[in-house]
Amino acid sequence: MTLENGLTVEGTSYFPESVSLSNLTLYYGKGNMSKAICNNTALDRNVVVGKVVLCDSNNLNVSQQIIEVERAGAYAAIFFTDISLSLFPQEYSIPSLILTNASGTLVKEYVIRVKKPKVKSMKFVFTKFGKKRAPQVAIFSSKGPNPITPGILKTDIVAPGVDLLAAFIPNKPFIKVGNHDLTTDYALLSGTSMSTPIVAGVGALLKAVHPKWSPAAIRSALMTTAYTKDNTGRTLKSQFTGSGTPIHFGAGHIDPNKAMDPGLIYDMGFQDYVDFLCGLEYTDEQMRIILKQKKWHCNKKLSHELNYPSFIVVLSYKTTYPATMNFSWVVTNVGNDTSVYKAHLENIPTGMKIKVEPSTLTFTEKYQNQSFVPSVEIEIEFPMIIYGFLKWIDQYGHIVSSPIVAINF
Repeated sequence: MTLENGLTVEGTSYFPESVSLSNLTLYYGKGNMSKAICNNTALDRNVVVGKVVLCDSNNLNVSQQIIEVERAGAYAAIFFTDISLSLFPQEYSIPSLILTNASGTLVKEYVIRVKKPKVKSMKFVFTKFGKKRAPQVAIFSSKGPNPITPGILKTDIVAPGVDLLAAFIPNKPFIKVGNHDLTTDYALLSGTSMSTPIVAGVGALLKAVHPKWSPAAIRSALMTTAYTKDNTGRTLKSQFTGSGTPIHFGAGHIDPNKAMDPGLIYDMGFQDYVDFLCGLEYTDEQMRIILKQKKWHCNKKLSHELNYPSFIVVLSYKTTYPATMNFSWVVTNVGNDTSVYKAHLENIPTGMKIKVEPSTLTFTEKYQNQSFVPSVEIEIEFPMIIYGFLKWIDQYGHIVSSPIVAINF
């Protein structure tokens, strides 16, 4: 968008029509908070009809603002907000632009200063690839810790879920623009319901490549080969925050090609899950319902002793320091027949000590199992979460990565 004073700003819009607006009057309800934020029924149709309306943020729902702007007969709208996905694609019923508050302030200053502010031009349906940090964990993404079993690290993994070009019902209207219901074969959709089928599809491909792998083996391959650095080389961050942790991104972002050849897997069988449920102290009735069996055997294991491709130490305000937890894990060689893996510890924070015994795993054949014991010592009390990584690396370039997390829960 270019204003009459020459100021040009870029924003986000999903308005579906390739239109170019020019020489339109800008309206901003200065001096009246309700009008400035485009509150419900606040705008006067006689004043704003045919104009481009500016709507201040003030934490008001943009979905409500665009309804009010359209009701008042505005030709187009500009919304100031730093909240991504503040409007879903199907809500762009009139030409609309989302501007960050920083850009919005420049536009607002112009509108307040000039007697008859105007938009020189506003164009839609352009795609520009930016250089912002990517990928990021979306604001709607599920995050840990797991309230039922905090001893199992969640999230497991992240995958693309924002602005996915997805198949859509072709005979169902996707958006209404003016008096027209628009249909489409494909639409930009966002949500965990977009990332989930991506992970499921990759899992299906892994099953095709490795038909004998268990679900646990597939999950392990996905998690231990995921990456945790973005396109700037920094740790993946959660949207709108300056940081991210395994509570947000789990083992990292899915990397399908690497998952085909993970080197080692953390596998599990039926009895492992039985022991896990036993460790949660499920009743006999609950066990029968879940297992669909009348008989089972419980080994005396705690719920956090599941052979999972991540490690978490759960502490509380009652914990006395230093606190130590030992894990006993088993990995299976699915890489080269003869491989030697050495343990590497990365990004271990102050206050966390990790020892791995043995620190070298030697395999002489494929599908051979080896056990190891990581010992995690937390020396001092810490804020909510600290973490590092254990990486098993062999001579062939396999890197089997697992987050090690300590959390105050």
